[in-house]
Amino acid sequence: MSRQFTLYSLFFWLISTVGWAQELEVDDEGFKSFTITEGDTTYVMREYVFVMLKAGPNRDQSPEEAAEIQKGHMEHMAKMTEAGYLAVAGPFGDDSEWRGIYIFNVNNIDTVRDLVNEDPAIQSGRLVAEIHPWWSARGTTLP
Repeated sequence: MSRQFTLYSLFFWLISTVGWAQELEVDDEGFKSFTITEGDTTYVMREYVFVMLKAGPNRDQSPEEAAEIQKGHMEHMAKMTEAGYLAVAGPFGDDSEWRGIYIFNVNNIDTVRDLVNEDPAIQSGRLVAEIHPWWSARGTTLP
């Protein structure tokens, strides 16, 4: 790849990012947001926090210990849901490295990191979490 192509790509990315960032607003609840219109529909996009739960390095617990960790994991999810933090949660339907997802209705990624780190499955190393900002249209629901 040529140096000139790399510099042009970097320049284009920078201009695009700066231009897009200038349209961002912070709504009344402290979330980053922007509006986009497609045809006759206007969407209010909002930044949420997405968490990918993956199999952790410590999965050799006894069945009894694994069940106790899972019980604590479920109780922790219930507390986060009850507090209004957790909007979506669920496991994957196969036995891959990807174990489940969370989508948080929280405007601060550090708060989400703290909440996730309180999970007994994370603390035990049975799960690890990847945490990312994630955009979706406000009010989007699953069918």
